[in-house]
Amino acid sequence: MAVLRFDDVIVLWREGQRRLAQAEPALRPALERVTDEIVAELRRRVGGTFTTEELARFYGEAGTDWCFDVALRAAPSTPEAWDMTTVCGAAFARYVREASDYAGGARVVREE
Repeated sequence: MAVLRFDDVIVLWREGQRRLAQAEPALRPALERVTDEIVAELRRRVGGTFTTEELARFYGEAGTDWCFDVALRAAPSTPEAWDMTTVCGAAFARYVREASDYAGGARVVREE
């Protein structure tokens, strides 16, 4: 399995964010609920201190199959909210904002 880099996956995560923002108003609350639950699960799985590269590595190694189980629990009667491209992407995009090397909507690269 190839190790994913942040620059490789942020595009996917932002696409999920875009899709969530453009979702039908009637479906949006369920999608938001699922996204929030995936973010909560990311906090449990990844922890509070991480870098953008560590989150990208987790995304590549753990995959997103586990997100489907979270979606089923969070919105059991709304299959439209199980759109993994949208909810996983949006959740990772939201969670990456907490990375130690992410600020102002971009990764902070420090020169040594």
